[in-house]
Amino acid sequence: MSRHRSRRRALLRGQALIGSIGLLAAAQAQPSLIDPNLEAVTVVGGLVTPIGMAFMGPGDFFVIEKNTGQVKRVQNGAVTGIVLDLAVNAASERGLLGIALHPDFPLNPGVYLYWAESSTGSDTLNAAEIALMGQRIDRFAWNGSTLVFDRNIVLIRGLQADAGQPVRGNHDGGVVRFGPDRKLYAIIGDLGRRGFTQNLILGGPRPDDQFGGPWPDPAHRSGVVLRLNDDGSIPADNPFNRGGPMNNSWDAIWAYGVRNSFGMAFDPVSGLMWTQENGDDAFDEINLVTAGFNGGWIQVMGPLKRIHEFRSIELNEFGGSLQQIRWPPSNIPTTPQMAMQRLMKLPGSHYEDPKLSWKYAVPPAGIGFVDTQSLGPEYAGNMLVGAARLNLLNGWLMRLKLSPNRMDLVFDDPALADRVADNADKHDPTESESLIIGSNFGVVPSIETSPDGRVHLVSVDQGIVYELRRR
Repeated sequence: MSRHRSRRRALLRGQALIGSIGLLAAAQAQPSLIDPNLEAVTVVGGLVTPIGMAFMGPGDFFVIEKNTGQVKRVQNGAVTGIVLDLAVNAASERGLLGIALHPDFPLNPGVYLYWAESSTGSDTLNAAEIALMGQRIDRFAWNGSTLVFDRNIVLIRGLQADAGQPVRGNHDGGVVRFGPDRKLYAIIGDLGRRGFTQNLILGGPRPDDQFGGPWPDPAHRSGVVLRLNDDGSIPADNPFNRGGPMNNSWDAIWAYGVRNSFGMAFDPVSGLMWTQENGDDAFDEINLVTAGFNGGWIQVMGPLKRIHEFRSIELNEFGGSLQQIRWPPSNIPTTPQMAMQRLMKLPGSHYEDPKLSWKYAVPPAGIGFVDTQSLGPEYAGNMLVGAARLNLLNGWLMRLKLSPNRMDLVFDDPALADRVADNADKHDPTESESLIIGSNFGVVPSIETSPDGRVHLVSVDQGIVYELRRR
């Protein structure tokens, strides 16, 4: 399942994330910030596709590498060891994707990892070389020098191999977090599936796939946010944990109707969950996610009232495929009323429009909160958002302000009063310029605050962990 290895496949060294999350930078430039009082300082460099981090203490953290499957320990700005080496399938958006420490760490030594398991026993970039139940979340125990396998938490079928289309390795999600309720949350992308959790009540015009569905049985829970106890069992107060033949497939699900996401964070003030969601070609989103949330995918992305634009872009621009032949964009509803009628409605579920969206995919990646005044009082409580793809700004950094009750976003720019940035093309941040506070950060899938209140950013393509500081 997992093992330590002394040799790495050379083809994995220096590879950038591919697919919708990133491209290799042609030339690396020093990050710059609009506010002259702020600066970005390199904490550690020389990493290979770093995608996430988890702090054990000030200046002491684990960093995970997507393509190598390695977990490295960083102390005082230097890598002091490889504490785990997993055999990963790193095709497209797969790999070692998420890390979370148990809330009682280190008293409880649990370290939770989301990863895609190679079927060959070695790292691979071949999308077909994935274990049958290859999307997995495992708990490892930290013994002070290495991570030792403890137990499996989640197993999900990993192979996307429908007849008539190529094998895919994207829409994995991958973020894992412990919430203030001490429960483990995990985002699982739709994995190319088309079933009930993608708001297709009949599974679509063709079977969900040739492996099962459209029900979200334990092997096919995708396009969801899972909520679990620390041992992988199901909390009794989950929104759909009602037992019986219909709902026992939904008992681990906190939210559904999710296409894919690289960002999830809990507001340190309110404790509420925020996520970003990546559309295909249209309407990337920032969402406030509460129990029973239905994000609307695949029937709608962006605000309901603008579904005609969602349909038009996906049908007429950029190839018009939605990356899945089983449910083409011609099936997208033509009216908000039709979309609402088609949603998979479980007792206790609710649909809500995003708090912010972009007409064309930008796309966003990691999100995190400035939960102290380390950057100055004007930034305390703000949300930071990184880019999932290089663009004219070589990886922007955005800042979002929350309303006084912490349940909404507020904007200084009147152009965003409708909560949609009407950009002109994909990867174009037009009409959200007022949110941009920095550039040249590359692809930023993780934004974390250390125990001493310092804000850190992971740049996957630059191989660097940055710290944001007040000068």
